[in-house]
Formats: sequence, structure tokens, C-alpha cells
Amino acid sequence: MPKPRIGKLPPRYRFALNPFREVRWARCPRCEKLMHARKFPLLIAWLDGTMLVLGYTCRYCTPCEFIIAHQHEVEEEIAIFRHAHPGHAEGEYLVVGTVDRRTWKASLAKPFEMRDILAHASDIKYPMQLGDPRRVWIRDDSP
Repeated sequence: MPKPRIGKLPPRYRFALNPFREVRWARCPRCEKLMHARKFPLLIAWLDGTMLVLGYTCRYCTPCEFIIAHQHEVEEEIAIFRHAHPGHAEGEYLVVGTVDRRTWKASLAKPFEMRDILAHASDIKYPMQLGDPRRVWIRDDSP
């Protein structure tokens, strides 16, 4: 049975939130190639039905189509949104997809309805979780 989709475009990208504040990803955790910075319009949703399109610069691996966003920075932007719109966006959020760049840029000049935005959105194809990449030293107590 197919999974329900939010966006009308085909699902795209692997996506992970980086929960480690002091870790920046320079190499892709999948293929070890260098990642570069790229701005993505991330589609964020809450259980209460609130949705937000956040233009955010992420780390991106082109061969893997893998996006990594830093969780604490995304949450800072969400806090600004919550302050401007009290009573909305309460509880846990989920990055559900990306929006077409042309549509996102056009919506900055002239606000669109969310149904128009969703017509140009694609869901995340593979949500991923990142492991802690920092090296850990373990003392060997063997004689």
C-alpha cells in the first residue's frame, strides 16, 4: 500500500537532522565525498496542521542527494516563527519535504495559499538518522 504523500511532486532527497551541536558534516556519511552548502526551502509540518516553508542553507551531497540540516539552527528559526505567530506550531515538528525553488522565491514576493505551495512540493524520499561521528578513545585494560 503506498504511503500517503503531502506534496504533489514525486518524493526526492534523503534527509537527516544533525542533532550534534558541535559536529559539522564536511563529508557525506554515505559515500565519503565532500558535501557543499546549498539553500533548500524545507517544508516543516506540525500535528496541529501548521506548515512552514523555511529557506535554510544545508549541507548537501549531490551524488547521494542527501541533505543534512543542523537541528539547533532549524529550531532557532522555528522559535522566531512561533514568536511571530503565537498559538501556532505547538509541539513536535517534522521536516516532511522540500518546495520547488521557483515557487518558494515567488512566494516571498507574493504570499501563496498552502495548497498552491503543496502543488509544488516533494516529500522526503528517505528520512535518515545520523550517528555520532566523533572518535571515542577507549582504554584497554587487558594485561
